[in-house]
Amino acid sequence: MSLKDRFIDSLGGFANTFNSLRYIMAIKASFITLMPVIIVGAFSVLISNMVMDPKNGLAHFEMFSWLATLKPIMSSINYATLSFLTIGAVFLIGIELGKINGSRSLFPGLLAVICFIAVTPTTVDMMVNGQMQEVKDVLAKQFSDTKSLFLGMFIAILAVEIYSRLERINGLRIKMPESVPPNVSASFSALIPAIITVVIVATFGFVFHRVTGMYLYDAVYQVIQRPLESVMQSLPGILLLMFVAQLFWVIGIHGNQMIKPIREPLLLGAIMVNMTAFEQGHEVPNIITMPFWDVYMSIGGSGCTIGLLLAVMLATRRKEMREIAKLSLGPGFFNINEPVIFGMPIMLNPILAIPFIITPLITGTIGYFATSLGFAGRAVVMVPWTTPPIINAWLSTAGSMGAVITQLGCIVVAVLIYLPFVKVAARRAEQAQLEAMQQSQKQAATA
Repeated sequence: MSLKDRFIDSLGGFANTFNSLRYIMAIKASFITLMPVIIVGAFSVLISNMVMDPKNGLAHFEMFSWLATLKPIMSSINYATLSFLTIGAVFLIGIELGKINGSRSLFPGLLAVICFIAVTPTTVDMMVNGQMQEVKDVLAKQFSDTKSLFLGMFIAILAVEIYSRLERINGLRIKMPESVPPNVSASFSALIPAIITVVIVATFGFVFHRVTGMYLYDAVYQVIQRPLESVMQSLPGILLLMFVAQLFWVIGIHGNQMIKPIREPLLLGAIMVNMTAFEQGHEVPNIITMPFWDVYMSIGGSGCTIGLLLAVMLATRRKEMREIAKLSLGPGFFNINEPVIFGMPIMLNPILAIPFIITPLITGTIGYFATSLGFAGRAVVMVPWTTPPIINAWLSTAGSMGAVITQLGCIVVAVLIYLPFVKVAARRAEQAQLEAMQQSQKQAATA
């Protein structure tokens, strides 16, 4: 077996092992379910600021000034969705992991939320009438929005794993008579394992705070989440993540699915912070977000293959390549590019694999510097990944024409990168076709 084959087999084996991990499966499924909630919150931000805002929105004009009175509606939707994202994630991870562990009810999700609240500080120091006062039995926003996302994921997994193991112990089940309805019997059966689980998790949080002087939230955020956010907000960090995704695509494994458990919590968290800051009129902090990935690094799909499709139409007359490009243009307009990845093909094709890997790295670099220099606006709205190019740049940045121009520039760059490789691929195909014809003629003459 060649070195290349061993490398491909090793990556494939790692991908299969990684994707089969129960926690990875639960996290991926949870964020897929959460996506509509995020988008609802995102569009409330968009409408609030572009339509109902009396300074910058449509309500600035006198004939539409009445729209400003409706702005609290959008603010309440924003609060109900984006400000409680961690609670939703904890609940859904609990449900998904419970299903994987064999539970048929939604109770593991509820138990995960209970355990998360049990280790979360519920006392806040607030300035009231010029004096600091202690307010008890409240949940601060930082414990329900994305700042607590990693703690929530950790507690959900810990709680459900403990509960699932305790539930399998027959001695801990309260058995009810057969005349009792099944749902009531199941509730009593789960009672003792649930009590023990909550006590274990709450005690763990209490002991950790007494020993270290820190709450679990502070430890997880400072030691794990914040460093990962810093890495992901750097250009090298996001380029490395994209490189890994493209590498898996090239060997025939869905690259986005491989990196989703790392990408989604961090980049979705970043856009949540931006949306909150934008809604409140504060400076938008993050350059690299989920929309940044879609707008500059995944134009037409992974590998910025809209550049490949346009390059094929411009640079070659080979019928099979043009037919694949024509069939792929429609889906590619909505950032769906499996037809071109598997039809051209790109996977295991050393000629087209090179631009497929390097193009999003270059366009991402262009988008990063255009945004950091202030030419392109920072993303402040989470739009669906299927939103077509140009439209997604304009919507995600709340109307930044600099972002639209930058994305157009990235498309031109993508075409220029793919062009020479498309020409080489076309010549190789023509040469192979000619050699096949010559071989066929020789065999016919010999016969």
